[in-house]
Amino acid sequence: MQSADIALLFDHLYFVRDRILGAARAAPDALVDPAPPTIRDLRTTLVHELDVEWSWRERLDSDHPTSFDEAEEELTVDELPTIDAIEARWREDEAAMRDWLGRLGDAGLEAPCEAEEPSEHPRWFHLLHLYTHGIQQFSDAAVLLTAAGQSPGELDFLDFAETLRGRSDGGS
Repeated sequence: MQSADIALLFDHLYFVRDRILGAARAAPDALVDPAPPTIRDLRTTLVHELDVEWSWRERLDSDHPTSFDEAEEELTVDELPTIDAIEARWREDEAAMRDWLGRLGDAGLEAPCEAEEPSEHPRWFHLLHLYTHGIQQFSDAAVLLTAAGQSPGELDFLDFAETLRGRSDGGS
């Protein structure tokens, strides 16, 4: 796995996130549901996904990735009660994630991941896990939003790739 590949996957992840947040902004009543048809309600799903991205980046970027205080590495819905609060925090985290991914480079992706003992797999395995976890969570969010009458639309990678092609063609 090369750094450009990981960057592209995270570009897709943020594309999906933006579609989900846009649909959520249009359906504010869908944010909290006492009996959601998925594991969590929409707000909790979004905060959970943001928390996973943030806490794993913090952990993987630390000098001691196996030593962390779980209580200090968990975002809560009380901290992020609205779509605006969630989005603002996510924009900050996205900038930090992109910066960190850019500093890793190919060698950093191939280096053993020291977040778990024994470290038998490369760091990019964890980053691929973050990507697939995000797609799972955003799929749940899309179900919740669609049930609320506000589908986020197509989220798949090829639709994202078409937006890239459109940009390279001068926009379409």
